Amino acid sequence: MKNIFKYILGSLLIFFISCNDGIDGITKVEPGVDQTAPTIKINKPIDGFKLKVPEAIATITIDFEVRDDIEIGSISVAIDGSEIENYSEFKDYRIFMMDDLVYDNVTTGVHTLTVTATDLDGKTTSSSVNFEKTPPYVPLYDGEMFYMPFDGDYNEQITITPATEVGSPTFAGESVVGLNAYKGATDSYITYPTNGLLNSTGFSAAFWYKVSGSPDRAGILVVGDDADNRNQGFRLFREGSDTSQRIKLNVGTGSGESWNDGDVIDVTAGEWVHIAFTISDTQNIIYFNGNPVRTSTMSASVDWTDCETLTIGAGGETFSYWNHKSDNSPMDELRLFDKALTGQEIQQLVTHSSTTLYLPFDGSYTDAISGEDATEVGSPGFATGKTGQAYVGATDSYLTFPTTDLTTPEISATFWYKVNADPDRAGILVIGPPDEVNPDAMNNRKSGFRLFRENASGKQRIKLNVGRGDADTWVDGGTAADIDPTVDQWVFVAFTIATDKATVYIDGNLVKESALSSPVDWTGCDILSVMSGAPRFTGWNHKSDNSLMDELRIYNKALSQEEIQNLMQ
Repeated sequence: MKNIFKYILGSLLIFFISCNDGIDGITKVEPGVDQTAPTIKINKPIDGFKLKVPEAIATITIDFEVRDDIEIGSISVAIDGSEIENYSEFKDYRIFMMDDLVYDNVTTGVHTLTVTATDLDGKTTSSSVNFEKTPPYVPLYDGEMFYMPFDGDYNEQITITPATEVGSPTFAGESVVGLNAYKGATDSYITYPTNGLLNSTGFSAAFWYKVSGSPDRAGILVVGDDADNRNQGFRLFREGSDTSQRIKLNVGTGSGESWNDGDVIDVTAGEWVHIAFTISDTQNIIYFNGNPVRTSTMSASVDWTDCETLTIGAGGETFSYWNHKSDNSPMDELRLFDKALTGQEIQQLVTHSSTTLYLPFDGSYTDAISGEDATEVGSPGFATGKTGQAYVGATDSYLTFPTTDLTTPEISATFWYKVNADPDRAGILVIGPPDEVNPDAMNNRKSGFRLFRENASGKQRIKLNVGRGDADTWVDGGTAADIDPTVDQWVFVAFTIATDKATVYIDGNLVKESALSSPVDWTGCDILSVMSGAPRFTGWNHKSDNSLMDELRIYNKALSQEEIQNLMQ
């Protein structure tokens, strides 16, 4: 027993000597002065995120982190001002990370997530983001069967199905449309099952792309069978250098393959390029910005045998040989179609990417871009349209939208229109300011625009007025801008406002162009009125319009005449 006691005592003595000899020593550190309030970073949802699911009540996962220089005291998480979770015990006093807080009561509409953190000294920080639950996405184009906008998630929007993440794919922090875009990373990409996506008689893909030259080659979109040959599916990929990259396409036809050497993108330009390719029974075509760059013939239709996976942003399991691996390039607005698109359809995709508001009027007054419903004034209705249904006006009736995202430096609008000459004058589209001088007959034309119609010897003349801040500019095409109301037909109306000119088109024909001495001014312009001058342009009795309108689009650029003519097709 004495020997055992001596052995234990000796071991303890060695332990204490070792600790005091610089090995794993523990030194007391004073916490110091608490100088700063906590910092908060909300990772998910991102501000402006749109949640699109078929369920009336949805679930969202919240991801955030809190840091403090000394010690976190408490954290509160709230949705729309109501607390859903709080934390007061922390393993790490200075850092708290939460990536899987689930809130399962998200209703349709805009919501605010607020995270509030307080340190032990009583200093408090709050951070908030807004997100929205919108109705599910409805395909906008003939043959569209797959759509990924990459606005903060990797969900396919038609079926609301998430992609599978491999590695650590990211987001670009920029986009052509919406909130964000996909961006690859080394050994990272996403995959999606091909069930229901593959059509042997026709297939197309389209997306916006900002090419990176590093690595010097990569897969972009791949649907393949195995890595032994290229006789099934397709492979869209790039090769080149850090200054120039060639986009290529390979299509399997069962017993062989078809090569399309595409064209080159200048990496140093740093520009978004719209890329599309089509596959038919006889040929495949690659397009850049709506223009065909190369066509290759096919000896047979594409063979989809055992092609079970779509790989996005890499060569993946079936095409990583030749080093076509992950792609670091940003990608936005990926769409797949079950047919070979025409050149006109692809050009429309390019133009529509500039759309900031789209009202198809097919049974609702919902903006297909934002998912937001119009405010209805009076009793507007629906009628048979140019395609599907159309808006039909009524006395003292119209629609309004907030002008968020609409008041851009340049702007255009296009729509189909069937005029009703009763009343003999009306507002059609108006974004204007209040008129404090004449609140009961508003006619302040120094900012915004007014598109309207007036009687002209029995015809109806389309006119545009643009406010430049100090004064206004008129775009009056005279008889060239007249529509005969006795002819029961649809006409295609368009106008553009560039920084230096404003233009009106009817059926693709330029009817009048007026120079602008300065760009359009948007001061006080917070309301868009559809099919009425009210409430901001009533001083000359340009009130509600009883005419029909269909396929209204507003764009964030001045369209060219060629683009307008193509939109008519």
